[in-house]
Amino acid sequence: MKPQFFTILAPLAIAIISLIPTGAKAQDGMQFYRSNGQQGINVFETSKADTVKFTGLKVKVGGNFELTFQALNQSNTAAFATKTGFTGNVNSLMPIIHAFQLPSANLNLDVQLADGVRMNLTQYLASRHHEDTWVKGGYIQFDKLPFLHSDLIDNIMKSVTIRIGQNDVDYGDAHYRRSDGGNTIYNPFIENNIMDEFSTELGAQFYYFHKCGLFLMGGITDGVLNETVVASTKIDAKTGKLNKYDPAILGKIGFDKQINKDFRFRVTGSFYSVNSDYSNTLMGGDRTGSRYYNIFENQAIASGTTLSNAVDYSPFNGRLNPGFSQEIHTYMGNVFLKYQGLEFFGTLEKAKGRTISETTLRTANQFAGDVVYRFPQDKQNFWVGFRYNTVTAALAGLTTDVTVDREAGSFGWFLTKHLMMKAEYVTQKYKGYPDTNILNGAKFHGVMLEASIGF
Repeated sequence: MKPQFFTILAPLAIAIISLIPTGAKAQDGMQFYRSNGQQGINVFETSKADTVKFTGLKVKVGGNFELTFQALNQSNTAAFATKTGFTGNVNSLMPIIHAFQLPSANLNLDVQLADGVRMNLTQYLASRHHEDTWVKGGYIQFDKLPFLHSDLIDNIMKSVTIRIGQNDVDYGDAHYRRSDGGNTIYNPFIENNIMDEFSTELGAQFYYFHKCGLFLMGGITDGVLNETVVASTKIDAKTGKLNKYDPAILGKIGFDKQINKDFRFRVTGSFYSVNSDYSNTLMGGDRTGSRYYNIFENQAIASGTTLSNAVDYSPFNGRLNPGFSQEIHTYMGNVFLKYQGLEFFGTLEKAKGRTISETTLRTANQFAGDVVYRFPQDKQNFWVGFRYNTVTAALAGLTTDVTVDREAGSFGWFLTKHLMMKAEYVTQKYKGYPDTNILNGAKFHGVMLEASIGF
């Protein structure tokens, strides 16, 4: 079956599956859970509020589906260049039209296994980068440990959450507001940050929440998206020794409190660090691809590249990945303010890293600021928003830093709590690339329209 056709059928299939009788009723009564619909907006870590009574095993079959129309125009000023094995100017831009993109869909399974114990499994049914069905990952979350039968442990777990599995790396807060395959409900804009810090890694994250609003997180992962048990045969240029695979360490400290009925204040600081890896993908671990299709691609190179359903020629248009695959040390600060319907979400990030063939660390810095106003006050099902995002980075092979700037304005409407439509006007510019690079003087602008379902 064609991936496109499968994607169109996905929402129907999910709906049918959810109606099939099972040993446990499929329902929304999950404990310590983030909704897939409008109620999941501006939710970060799941709450410790114990508001859902456990009455037995429950299974929730949920899903996400999105459809996007792209109307973008692009240009660049790169010099004429040829490349062995390809014909024509490899710095010329592939013509693009205003049209619909390949739809994306996710399948979400949540199971309440025991009181305070929930499992999640998410699958990418179809997406740009991995067009066939792929398991994104899964985890088990403990907000209680009833099987230990300890009053002391029960009291400790009132403030503690443990999440274990192949899970989203909880570095920073931006990943809580990003689009993830068919799940675009949480993002008030169309695309994610230019430097998109997102990956799934095998490990554990431990949270402590104090009733005053202060919380702490510490975690350890294997540092990679694709695990391996094969020993390395490569030499690390920095150490001169056989490469080794170190675990990644991450942490977060934050304060999040609803000060009064009108004002919420949240501020966090995060870090992620790994000294030696074989293929770290913290800034390139998205297996679904960006929302800006075929921007700044060359037709000759695209036609001469072997493709498969799992590997697209260029799935991350509009993003910048600094390529810190061997070593990375990165820090992010986030602020979220909400007064009635007015929101501000800010990101400030500083990262250093290198590839296995480099001996010194390069840097990449990012700033992003979102201002969103949701109305009317009682429902907040409409919104207007503006985002400014800029990244400056030192890239391997280039002698000067490059900068990418984006401005985006959005308008959105939740028709229901599970059905959303949004429009965006975006401009993005590239600076500092040499005239031999296809991104020299590159810029694009235009309109994006998207419809999204989440349940």
